[in-house]
Amino acid sequence: MTTQISRLLSIMAMLRDPKNGCEWDRAQNFQSIAPYTIEEAYEVSDAIDRGDMADLREELGDLLFQVVFHSQMAKEAGDFSFEDVAKAISDKMEARHPHIFGDEDGQMGEARWETLKEAERTQKGAESAMDGVATTLPALLRAEKLQKRAARTGFDWPDVDGPAAKVHEEMAELSEADQGHRAEEAGDLLFAAVNLVRAYGIAPETALKNANLKFERRFRGMEAKAEGNFSDLSLDEQEALWSAVKADEPSGES
Repeated sequence: MTTQISRLLSIMAMLRDPKNGCEWDRAQNFQSIAPYTIEEAYEVSDAIDRGDMADLREELGDLLFQVVFHSQMAKEAGDFSFEDVAKAISDKMEARHPHIFGDEDGQMGEARWETLKEAERTQKGAESAMDGVATTLPALLRAEKLQKRAARTGFDWPDVDGPAAKVHEEMAELSEADQGHRAEEAGDLLFAAVNLVRAYGIAPETALKNANLKFERRFRGMEAKAEGNFSDLSLDEQEALWSAVKADEPSGES
C-alpha cells in the first residue's frame, strides 16, 4: 500500500512539474479543482447506491487523486504536504476516540462525539455555534446542520407541533408575498420544511433523495405507457398515466 501511495504522489508531482508536466494540471489551482473534488465525492456516493464495487474502487481512486492534487499544490506553496494531511486526520481520529486510543472507558455515543467536536471548534477559536458549517454544502444539508447546531444550544421546538405551525405560517407568507419578496419567502418555507422533517427524526437530504428517485421512476413509467408521445397528451391524460403507474407499484407506496 505504501508503495502505491508513493507512486501516486510521484505521478502527481510529475504532472505538476514546471518544465515537463501536463499543461492542464500545471494550470490548475485550488479554486479550479474544487468542483472536481465535489463531483468525485458524489460519484463515490452514486457507486455505493448502485452497489457497484468495481466502480466504487475506481471512484474512490478518483477522490483520492483529488486529495493528492490539493496536497501537491499546497506543498508547492509551502503550506502543507500529503503527509501533513494524513497526520492531521490520524491525530483527529485518535483524539475523537479516546475510548479506543486513550484511557476512557465505555462507548462513543452521539452526545460524547459532539462534545469532542465542540471542543475542537473552541480550540480553533470558534465564537458561534454556527461556526464551521461549510457554506458550500448543498443548501438542504446545510439547513439541517445549522438547525442541529441551534438545537444543541436549546433553540429548538420540543415537539413537531411548532415546526408544523411554522410551515403553515411560511406557506401563507409565500402566497401573500409580492414579487420582490417571493424568493425570500420561498427560502423560508423550505427552511421550515427541513425543520419539520428533522423534528420527525428523518434526515431531510435522504428523504428528498428518495423522493427524487421515486418521482423519476414514476415519470419514466408514464413515458413508457404513453409509448413515445407523452408530451402530446393532455394534463388529464398524463395524470391518468400517473395513477396507472402508481397502481402498478407494490402496495404501501404513496
